[in-house]
Amino acid sequence: MALGNKGNAVLMTEGSIAEKLIRFAIPVFCSNLFQQLYNTIDALIVGKFVGDEALASVSSSGSFIFMMVGFIFGLFAGAGVVVSQAFGAGDREKVQNAVHTTIALGIIAGLFVTIFGVGMSPQILHWMNTPADVLPNSILYFRIYFAGALFHVMYNACSGIFQAVGDSKHPLIYLIISSVSNVILDLLFVAVFKWGIAGAAIATCLAHAISFILIFLKLTQSDEVFRVHINKIKVHRELVRPILKVGIPSGVQNAVIGFANIIVQSNINMFGKLAMAGCGSYSKLEGFVFLPITSFCMALTTFTGQNIGANKLGRAKKGAAYGIIGAVACAEILGVLMYILCPGMIAWFSDTPETIAYGVQWARTTSLFFCLLAFSHAAAAIMRGAGKSIVPMIVMLAFWCVVRVTYITIITQYIPKITVIFWAYPLTWGLSSITFLIYLISGKWLVAKKRLV
Repeated sequence: MALGNKGNAVLMTEGSIAEKLIRFAIPVFCSNLFQQLYNTIDALIVGKFVGDEALASVSSSGSFIFMMVGFIFGLFAGAGVVVSQAFGAGDREKVQNAVHTTIALGIIAGLFVTIFGVGMSPQILHWMNTPADVLPNSILYFRIYFAGALFHVMYNACSGIFQAVGDSKHPLIYLIISSVSNVILDLLFVAVFKWGIAGAAIATCLAHAISFILIFLKLTQSDEVFRVHINKIKVHRELVRPILKVGIPSGVQNAVIGFANIIVQSNINMFGKLAMAGCGSYSKLEGFVFLPITSFCMALTTFTGQNIGANKLGRAKKGAAYGIIGAVACAEILGVLMYILCPGMIAWFSDTPETIAYGVQWARTTSLFFCLLAFSHAAAAIMRGAGKSIVPMIVMLAFWCVVRVTYITIITQYIPKITVIFWAYPLTWGLSSITFLIYLISGKWLVAKKRLV
């Protein structure tokens, strides 16, 4: 029996498919926009008030952080699919058990990331060929960032619960508050107090803490089926297997892709701090292009999970088509705009001509191929919602990790140019898109075990 729509939760097994997807995706887009804004503002303020060395330290952080938290967020994807399928099936007890298991796993994972990140930051930065003039600031930034990683991990665990039941509005509200707080704290700590890169890291940690506290309090005070009761937080063993079935492949995929991107970043680092600053500035801008892709992907995972939980396979298939078209169209429109506007946009971060040139070069190599990036991520999201997370793991590890790293390692030996690194992305996006298209057309993602719980 379906639980029905209540409050901001959205049951995606009924009503207009396009309306349900868009209703869910728009708040997710806005949430991700604000999250990307406060990541970018760190770089903008540091670049303008501290300089290119500090900008390089902040801007090169993405690959390392993604590797560290990627596996954890993959586990949350598994937990979210379990929650969404139980919610779609109308199983109140299983929703409650899955929610409390998610929170318990979040606490364990957050503590692990904090300890490992603080302890291993110097060694990993050495492995990444971080230039000596950038290394001290990078170590300082990462150690402060990971000291507050528990808040970041727990916010994403709580946000995943809301999104699994179709409520993408509450995470938006808390991210807006967090983002505004981050801007104010960045300006205060970096521009006024002159704390440099440490100020930017502290501001980010405090912003994460604010968003977690707000979203967790909402979960504990909710009167809906997914309410969190502090005395019930524990790992329910019967749900560990279905969570890990989706979560481990997703987590391995994220972590290994993050590791591959660290190798890519280490190659970029060899071109010096201006290359690091320019490429890092571009990556901040690319994050904005990725927002509609992420939004449609989250909507697709939740939509697919709920409809498969309700055994509405035809509706799940139609929703997949809507979501893919929306993600691809948005990404390509933004890619064209990026291609045209990138010189002025990169200049927001730095006034140094060489830094701007590196960023523009990367943008104009990849931006017209964002449609391929969108297609691959949307297809992977659909398969995760269907409980088939091993397929996207294999595809992305093969192309986004093995092929990408092998290509860069071999070709840069003969053509030692940074453009070789840039071209690795559209080439591997294209290969994964072709593979995903073949699998989607086969319909195998809707076959066999339809529900995890």
